[in-house]
Amino acid sequence: MYLEHFNMQKMPFSITPDTSFFYNYGSYQEALNVLLVALRSGEGFIKITGEVGTGKTLLCRKVLNSLDDKFFTAYLTNPCLTPAGLRMALADELGIQYVRNIGQHRMLKQITDRLIELNTQGKQVVLLLDEAQALPDDSMEALRLLTNLETEKSKLLQVVLFGQPELDERLSQTKLRQLRQRVTFSYQLNSIDKGGLAGYLSHRLLVAGYHGKPLFTVDALDALYRVSHGVPRLINILAHKTLMIAYGRGSSNICHEHIRLAAEDTEGAVVKVKPSALSRVGIALAAMSAAAVAAFQVGGIGR
Repeated sequence: MYLEHFNMQKMPFSITPDTSFFYNYGSYQEALNVLLVALRSGEGFIKITGEVGTGKTLLCRKVLNSLDDKFFTAYLTNPCLTPAGLRMALADELGIQYVRNIGQHRMLKQITDRLIELNTQGKQVVLLLDEAQALPDDSMEALRLLTNLETEKSKLLQVVLFGQPELDERLSQTKLRQLRQRVTFSYQLNSIDKGGLAGYLSHRLLVAGYHGKPLFTVDALDALYRVSHGVPRLINILAHKTLMIAYGRGSSNICHEHIRLAAEDTEGAVVKVKPSALSRVGIALAAMSAAAVAAFQVGGIGR
């Protein structure tokens, strides 16, 4: 829609976790470093927590892309699994073929054999679980028991838990104290600070192919940070909408007014004024009007 207007090759502020947009800054750089160092240590659980929208899934995928051939990775995006479901999902990730009605003892034996096989090949197996706060208690215990599998020198399976702050609350329960004691590395992912916002926007715009002058004015940056509190997902949603508004109005940069309209149209944005009827439909109308004008001009040329 606005790519040609701003001379970009792809959407700069999509909320899809595309690792090419990973911003190696602040807590994100620190979290990535912690993960890579911890994984090379080869022991225990690793825990990464962060509020909704702070980029945990993107960080998880960045880690997956950063590990070399020494690692064999398994990635589970849906943690709402029974203990049996968890073992079956892990078996699938490990490439294990099994019959549908396999008993759990037999399933665990096949998982163990596969982990030993990978270990003899020099592979370090890592299981990464996204949204781990949703994993049921009995499945948490099943996960802990899986990490008991080991040789004389090393663990056969290492686990990384990505979750919201509720994960810490879950692990504080007495019944999960054994798993909590297995967490050898942990990190809390924070939002982007005000000083990093301009760099974050510039990085994503550059990756998207934009090479012009700074798009966001100083006032726009201040307003964007104020309404988003530095939460990457909110920043992306708001920035995308401001580009739509600017495109619809024929603007070449993003100003405070664009941020205000986008914020009034966005759930979760911190807006101190009551949204106007115009703001709720302003973005759509702006884009539609621009498209209509373009179509009219093309039609006029054709005649």
